[in-house]
This record gives sequence, C-alpha cells and structure tokens, in this order.
Amino acid sequence: MVSVLKRGLAIITLLIIGYWLAQGLAGVPFGQDKMLVGQYYLDHVKQQTGAVNAVTAIVVNYRGFDTLGEVTVLFIASTGVAALLWGKRRKRTAKTEGSIVLTTGTRLLAPFVILFGAYIFIHGHLTPGGGFPGGATIATAFLLMYMAFTVYEIPHRAFEKTEGLVGMGYVIVGLIGLAIGGYFLFDWIWQTWGWGHNNIGRLFSGGFIPVIYTIIGIKVGTELSGIIDNMLKEEVSE
Repeated sequence: MVSVLKRGLAIITLLIIGYWLAQGLAGVPFGQDKMLVGQYYLDHVKQQTGAVNAVTAIVVNYRGFDTLGEVTVLFIASTGVAALLWGKRRKRTAKTEGSIVLTTGTRLLAPFVILFGAYIFIHGHLTPGGGFPGGATIATAFLLMYMAFTVYEIPHRAFEKTEGLVGMGYVIVGLIGLAIGGYFLFDWIWQTWGWGHNNIGRLFSGGFIPVIYTIIGIKVGTELSGIIDNMLKEEVSE
C-alpha cells in the first residue's frame, strides 16, 4: 500500500512539473531571432576585428578574457597532473617499439603534423580552427613519437620554458591593450596601428588575433605534450 502511494505521488509530481514546463515553453517565440548580440557580431566583425572567421573573432577578441580563463584552466590541469606525480621517480617502461609501419610513418608524418597544427592556429582568423585545435594537433605528433619509440622523451626544459614564455606573452599583449586602449586585451594592432585594414581575408590581417592564436597554440601544444609524457611514464622503485 505504501509503495503504491509513493508511485502515485511520484507520477502526480511528474505530471505537475511537465505541465509547468509545457506552459513555460508555450510562451517561447520559436523561430524568431531575439539574439541582438549575435547579429551585431555578424554585422561588424570584419570592420572591428579584421577577421573573416566570426567565431574566431568572438573567441579571441570580443570575449578574449574568457579565453584567457580557458587557457588558465588547462594550465591548472597540467600543473595538477605534475603535482600529483611530483617527487616520484618515473620512467618509460615500454619494452618493444612500434611496428615498422608505425615507426616509419611517425618519422615521415610527425613533422607534417606539427606543421599542420601550426597552420591551423596561424590561419585561425581566416579558416575554421584556432589555438586549441592547433595545439592539440601538435601534441598528437608527440604522442605518435611516444607510441612508436620506447626511448623517446620530450625536451622537458625547453617545453617548460616555452610554456612559461608564451603564457607571459598572452598577458603582455593584454596589458599593452590596457595601456593603449584602456581595457585588457584591447586590439591595439587593429584599432591603433590599423595594421591589416587593406588585407582583410589574407594572412596578414585580423589585428592581434593571429598573435593570440599563435600564443595559445604553442601553449596548448606544450601543455598537452607534458600531460602525455606524465601519463605514459610509470613509477619505479628506488
């Protein structure tokens, strides 16, 4: 009897909630564009940023401070992985290298994968892509190296220094905008210098967007490669 009452109460509750949701959705003007901000971006993106890719302009320019937060989250995740493994002797324990197909393919393709990753973030203001997918593509090349060769390790010191320098570079670009334009990440290359105004749709355009995306691509690539290195090593006894 008690179980029947509980089921009945649950059904009645669900019906009430469903009725409320239906009433709320009935007042939504489906099919009508109410997003004025989105239309503003589409109408002014080229004039205000010089980027052909509107998504890129929104991510790096209009809401660049949020993108800085996303990069910071990735940095914290990478630091967290390193902190969990800090103080432990770790090394690669793989005994056999990859097949001849994998090793030969890695030797041939790894440089081109890195080059393609760089292409993705350098051309982010012109084509679909940007710093995050470009950096992830670069990290894929180093993952191939780890899969193919048992003794390969990334150059840790060089990666750590590069990661720190590009991270500071992002902040410096934003602070220059603060000094020139009055707010952080002001696009001083486009708005003040006017660099690229006559080249919209070409590589040398987009204001500071290619600069920011290059910084993000390198930082994401080095951080993800560091995470891969930490994950593929195992703790060894003293």
